[in-house]
Amino acid sequence: MNLTEIKLGPASDIPPGEGRVYQIEGERIAVFRTRAQEVYAVQADCPHKRGPLADGLVGGGTVICPLHGWKFDLKTGRALFGDCGLKTYPVSLDEARNVVLRRES
Repeated sequence: MNLTEIKLGPASDIPPGEGRVYQIEGERIAVFRTRAQEVYAVQADCPHKRGPLADGLVGGGTVICPLHGWKFDLKTGRALFGDCGLKTYPVSLDEARNVVLRRES
């Protein structure tokens, strides 16, 4: 298994406390930047009603689905309410503060 790094652009494209959706190799991925400048990446759609998670409320390392209020841990993808979780992706900031996603290739 090899990991491919995909540069998504500057972290400043994602305002603190918000998320943005990226289409990567046919998959929609939501990338969040917290007010503490941490970045997280999860599947873009809520598994419950396919709510757009990038439009959800972000705080304390969690995101709340805008459609039904389910809350998910951004680091683990675990649902804090409900019984389904999110797929997570390894993501970080490089030295130039670009968001870099790593995927298996």
